[in-house]
Formats: sequence, C-alpha cells, structure tokens
Amino acid sequence: MDGEIINIKKWVVIYPVYINSKKTIPEGRRICVSKACENPTCAEIGDCCSHFKLPFAIEIDKAYPRDFMQRGRVRVLLKKEDGTLCNPAISSRKQLMLRIAELVPRHPGRTKKPEPASTSNATTSKSGKGGKKKR
Repeated sequence: MDGEIINIKKWVVIYPVYINSKKTIPEGRRICVSKACENPTCAEIGDCCSHFKLPFAIEIDKAYPRDFMQRGRVRVLLKKEDGTLCNPAISSRKQLMLRIAELVPRHPGRTKKPEPASTSNATTSKSGKGGKKKR
C-alpha cells in the first residue's frame, strides 16, 4: 500500500508529442526526426517504461498545451527519493525519450499495422498526386 501513495508530481512528464516524428519542433517535438517515431501513444510509452523497469503513471485526463486535442501523458520516475537512478542506463529525460522512440516502432501492438502502410507507400499513388498538384 505504501507504494501507491507516492507523489508523482515530481516525476518526469513525457507527452507523446515529444517523440512524434510527424510533429515539428515548434509543435512540440523534443528529439530529432531521424530518432523520433510515428504517432506514439501513451500506452506504448508506458510499455516502454515498464520494459526499462521504470515506474510510470499514465494520466489520460491531461493534454499537451500546444495540441490539446491529443489527450494523455506519461509520468516516469527517473530518480528515487535518495537521488539514485531507477535505471542506471537512463540518466536524463532526453535519454529516456530517445530510448522510448527506439522501442515504440517495435511495440507488439504496432508490428502488424506498419506493413499495409509501407505497401501503400510503395505504390506511386502519393507521387502521382504530387505530380498532378504541380501541374
């Protein structure tokens, strides 16, 4: 029961926007596009935190101020009360975001979805549309 009454207000906040490759830096992305992942969800970020054995809490009622239509954020505990790291491999918020962005594309819920999307990208429908617009 003691573990439940922890003050999560001091925990690091990760919004999905921070690691979304579809967003620009002015829209809230915090890491470079090449390392970011496409449209991450709070559940996926939470699963990644549990993979790193970091305590986390998903807050569904919260929204990112610059994009308040996208609900949810994840709070993660990086350092314990005594200042020691929960996971010695992850020492900063930036490092955590980069590690999560690496894992999200390999998330079990995603492994089936990207395949049809990649085949539709392989067809020339998008480039065809672009050509018509230019004319």
